[in-house]
Amino acid sequence: MPENYMFLTELLGLKVYDLKRRRIGRVRDAALVPLVDPVRVDRFLVGGGWAWLTVRHDQVASISLDGIYLRDENLTPHHGDEYMLRMVRDLLDQQVIDAQGRKVVRVTDITFEIRQENSHDVLWVSDVDIGVRSIFRRLFQGVLPPRWVRKAQVIIPPSSIRWEFCNIVEPDPQRRLRLNITHQALESLHPADLADIVEELSPEDREAIFETIASDAAADALSEVEPDIQTSILESLETEKAADIVEEMAPDEAADALAELEDEKSAEILEEMETEPKTEVSELLEYDEDTAGGMMNTEYVSLHANAKVNDAVAALKGHEELLESLNTLLLVDADERLTGAVPVARLFVAHGETPLKDLSVERLLSVRVDEKQGNVTELFDKYNLLTLPVLDEEGKLAGVITADDIISVLRQK
Repeated sequence: MPENYMFLTELLGLKVYDLKRRRIGRVRDAALVPLVDPVRVDRFLVGGGWAWLTVRHDQVASISLDGIYLRDENLTPHHGDEYMLRMVRDLLDQQVIDAQGRKVVRVTDITFEIRQENSHDVLWVSDVDIGVRSIFRRLFQGVLPPRWVRKAQVIIPPSSIRWEFCNIVEPDPQRRLRLNITHQALESLHPADLADIVEELSPEDREAIFETIASDAAADALSEVEPDIQTSILESLETEKAADIVEEMAPDEAADALAELEDEKSAEILEEMETEPKTEVSELLEYDEDTAGGMMNTEYVSLHANAKVNDAVAALKGHEELLESLNTLLLVDADERLTGAVPVARLFVAHGETPLKDLSVERLLSVRVDEKQGNVTELFDKYNLLTLPVLDEEGKLAGVITADDIISVLRQK
C-alpha cells in the first residue's frame, strides 16, 4: 500500500472546497478517460441529483481525507460522458476478469494512489479490491470516521487485484472502442483457463470477449468450453466473425461445433469460411457423430512408405502447428492406403537415412469411418493407444483419432 492512498469508499461523499475554502458540494463519482490516460482519474463529479458539476484533475490543488481543495473553480455542469469510465456506475459491484488469477471477480472497492503532478494532487487507480476488508469498509462507510475504519480494518487480510491485471467486459462494441477496452491479456492465458472464465460470464459478456480477442485465441478457448455454451457463443456472433473463429479450430472440433447449431446458422458460417477448411469441415459433417468418421481429425502428417527419417524431420518442420499434439507419423503407399505408423519419439534415436518402415509399430491398428464410437473407445482402452488411423470406404487414410478425442467423448458422457 502506498504511503498516500485513498479508497473509493472514502472518496464518495468527500467535501469539495473552492479557493475561499467554501464547500461547493460532495464527490458523487470519479472517472477515467482511458483514451487520455488509463490510470489517472480525469474527472470528479460533484453535487447531487441533477445538478452535478465536473471537476477536472488539473483544477484540483490537494486531496486528502479532509476534502478536495480546488485551485481553479471555473467548473462546468456534468453532461455526456460516453468516453468516461466511471468508478461507481461502471466498476463498483460489477464483475471484472482477473487475468493474473484467471477468474471472474466482483468489485467491492477501489484503491487510489495520491500522487503529485505539476505541483497538484491527482489520483491514480492502483487496485481493485474484492475481499472482506473492502466489504467491511462498505458496511461502515458514513457510519464511522474514515480514519477509524482504516485502523479497524487492519485485522482483516487485504485482497485486491492490481489495476493492470483487470479486464473490464463491456458488451457494447461502440463503447468498448470509446473506452479503449481490449482483452490482450486474456489472449495469453491457457485456453482452458480462458474457457473457465468465459463460462462464468453472462451470454452478453461472452459475446463481447469473443468479438474482441484474436480469432486463434478465440478458437482455442471455444474448443474448451461446454458444448451448450459453445453453441450459444457461435449463435450470438456475427457470421463473419464466427467463420473466422471456426476456421482456426481443428477440423474435427469445428465440425462438432457446427453440428450443434441450427442448419441455417451452420450453413451461413460454412459459406463464409475459406475453401480449404470449409471442405475439410464439410466432409466431416457428413459422418454420424457416434462413428469413427465423426470423431476423427483430418490434421495429421503422412509420408510415403519409402520415406526416411530425414524426410520425417523435414515434414515435422513444415507442420509446426501440429507439434504440440502430434505423436505418430503415418506411412501410406501411392494409393494413400495405410502401410505403417511411426511413433515420433523413435525419430530421435535413429540415423537420418533409416527407412521409416523399419521404425513402424509391429501391430498396425486402424478402423473404418463407420466404426461405432463404443468400439473405438474400447480399442484405445485395450491397447493403450495414443493415435488410431481411420480409413474410408476404399481403405484410404481419411483421418486419425487421438487420445484427446477419446477423453473429450468420455468427459461429455
